[in-house]
Amino acid sequence: MIQLSKVDKFIDSRFQRIFILKNINLTINEGEFVTLMGPSGAGKSTILNIIGLLDEDYEGDYTFENQVINKMKEKHRNALHKSEFGYIFQAYHLIDELTVYENIETPLLYRGVASSERKSIIAELLDRFKMVAKKDLFPAQLSGGQQQLVGIARAVAGKPRILLADEPTGNLHSTQAKEIMEVFKELHQEGTTIIQATHSAENASYGSRLIEIVDGKIGKDTAL
Repeated sequence: MIQLSKVDKFIDSRFQRIFILKNINLTINEGEFVTLMGPSGAGKSTILNIIGLLDEDYEGDYTFENQVINKMKEKHRNALHKSEFGYIFQAYHLIDELTVYENIETPLLYRGVASSERKSIIAELLDRFKMVAKKDLFPAQLSGGQQQLVGIARAVAGKPRILLADEPTGNLHSTQAKEIMEVFKELHQEGTTIIQATHSAENASYGSRLIEIVDGKIGKDTAL
């Protein structure tokens, strides 16, 4: 499904080349729940950004479903990003001026989903994440855990095949973190491919595969 081959990412300074990623070779199959684990600055988020088509500044090859991303036109790449990927950030990235309902609706508006279908999808997600009573509140009126649940609901509203999560519980206390990871577990059981970057061994235990990232390189790659 996803294949990175000899991927390098670097910064050229005046005197040297500083590698952020070095010779990344990685294959992820549909339906896996993969954890990228390593210290801050190891390159976990950079790998997620490349896979999620948020970063095009790298060398090497990225193949998605037998399509070579590097050779795609921008219009095709943007369409792929919208249709296949959902992204969950540590900092939530909700729009402060929009209600819970409107935040979840945003990606559906971008995709041109009809009004009646939008209402049905959002109603289902609000019910699933127990946010029906919060639908007219703004992000500032929610707890951190509730904001992250809205972030997840927004990410999965368009039914992406791949969910990318960058330190999704980094700002949450343990009870909220467990709730978020249980949601991921459900989504994985329903067939969603999940790739998360985390420091947390507990979060990693929810996945089916653990890949250690050390100094921009892949270390151990272990089935769980």
